[in-house]
Amino acid sequence: MSLEEIVNDLAVTEQDQHLTFDLSEEELAVPVMNIREIIRYGKLTKMPMVPNFIEGVINLRGNVVPVINLAEKFALKGHDSDKRTCIIMEVDIEDESVVMGIVVDKVLQVIEIPDADIEPTPTLGAKIQTNFIKGMARTEDGFIIILDISQVLSADEIAIVTDMHNNKAVEE
Repeated sequence: MSLEEIVNDLAVTEQDQHLTFDLSEEELAVPVMNIREIIRYGKLTKMPMVPNFIEGVINLRGNVVPVINLAEKFALKGHDSDKRTCIIMEVDIEDESVVMGIVVDKVLQVIEIPDADIEPTPTLGAKIQTNFIKGMARTEDGFIIILDISQVLSADEIAIVTDMHNNKAVEE
């Protein structure tokens, strides 16, 4: 099912729409405006001498697309790939249009989260980074962490992903 089909089923404003997904038994969300498409996890080409959280690259319609293992990046318990594992394609990182994949355990749904239901990111001390958390969406069962995808990677990591993306084709 395409993201567009999911979004078209809902009568909500684009700004409030968030795609929720499971990652290491946690429910997270990203604004749908950051999603280009959702594809099934498939064959990756491993890349030498890249950080561990870069799982490899895929060939997406002739383009090299780096794939980030978000669980590895966040130092969470890994999950073996299965038929529900997906790659969410992201765009617009640090004011630059960069296409990259982010591996998640499974996509859940698109939900409306009005700004009034989003709590600010908690302060956890000066040494703990939380800049990649856009906010905490209140739910009946607790909170859903809303990620700020543009802040998940550091400037150096974005440079690596950008360089990988700028290649013309994937060798298979």
